Amino acid sequence: MEYVYAVLLLHAAKRDINEDNLRKVLEAAGIAVDEVRLKALVAAVKEINIDDVIRGATAAPITPAVSTAPTVSQPSAQPEKVEEKKEEEKKETVS
Repeated sequence: MEYVYAVLLLHAAKRDINEDNLRKVLEAAGIAVDEVRLKALVAAVKEINIDDVIRGATAAPITPAVSTAPTVSQPSAQPEKVEEKKEEEKKETVS
């Protein structure tokens, strides 16, 4: 991701996106530069219009996430009543 951020930073600063500039940005951020990734990214970026990509990304509709949290069911009062009745019956038979 750091490489993409560096490309966006260079683009925002209106600097040429080339290997040297990209390397300088990454090194300034303290990131170890992988030359293969650097060359591949520069080659890929030359073929796209970054402004169009940014416009397309900001124009994409954002859908709210659907909550899938389980619902907590309220314990019913009936089982307690049944237990109370059983206890009362036991007390009556013991007496």
